[in-house]
Amino acid sequence: MAFSCGQRRSGRAYTRVMPADRGEPALPAFEEIYARAGDDLASVPWARLAAHPLLVMWLDSLGAPDVRTSRPSTADGEALMVGCGLGDDAEELARRGYAVIAFDVSPTAIARCRERFPRSPVCYRAADVLNLPGEWLGRFGLVVEINTIQSLPRADRPAAIAAIAGAVAPAGLLFVRCRTGAEEEPDGPERPWPVRRSELAGFTAAGLTQLDLIDHAPVPAAFPFVRIIYQRQA
Repeated sequence: MAFSCGQRRSGRAYTRVMPADRGEPALPAFEEIYARAGDDLASVPWARLAAHPLLVMWLDSLGAPDVRTSRPSTADGEALMVGCGLGDDAEELARRGYAVIAFDVSPTAIARCRERFPRSPVCYRAADVLNLPGEWLGRFGLVVEINTIQSLPRADRPAAIAAIAGAVAPAGLLFVRCRTGAEEEPDGPERPWPVRRSELAGFTAAGLTQLDLIDHAPVPAAFPFVRIIYQRQA
């Protein structure tokens, strides 16, 4: 399949009331957070303004013998960056030779990506993980999801996980990094909310096989986390 960015599609901006029955105000939508930040990009709570170190470490390790089963199988070199934010992870993938489509639900975030990287080969577009374009189904040899699921309301997570898994091509890989917590751990009033192992099981339920999992690394982390590599059978 020839690489094509396609037409931009606006996604809905997520809000969540925590908890709804107490009538507390909804959290700001992602679009609102990016719009309020203006040029102060560092004020976006999850902005690193650099590629995530766990992604960089994994990409660096792909040629090592002990991770040969985690090497991308990308016939056409296409990668999808989920919830790309300000674009640093997408740019890292492009730097490594992938033809990258990167999407975010926030149109302002996508505009910032294009401003920051005006000569980028990355196709940046607004899209909703709960309503991905049909042409993305089973298309990508590598899909990268970093910290998006943990920012979604629990009710939206099964559909988001199924959609992310659905974008992985036969023999393709999925990189997932997220905050984790115990099954019974209560949600706090603000993002991010831990992703439960029972929720992550949605990736294998969607036809992927878990290849590798780490829950510690020489990378500072504010919360317990996992980094998991999944693969779809050829």
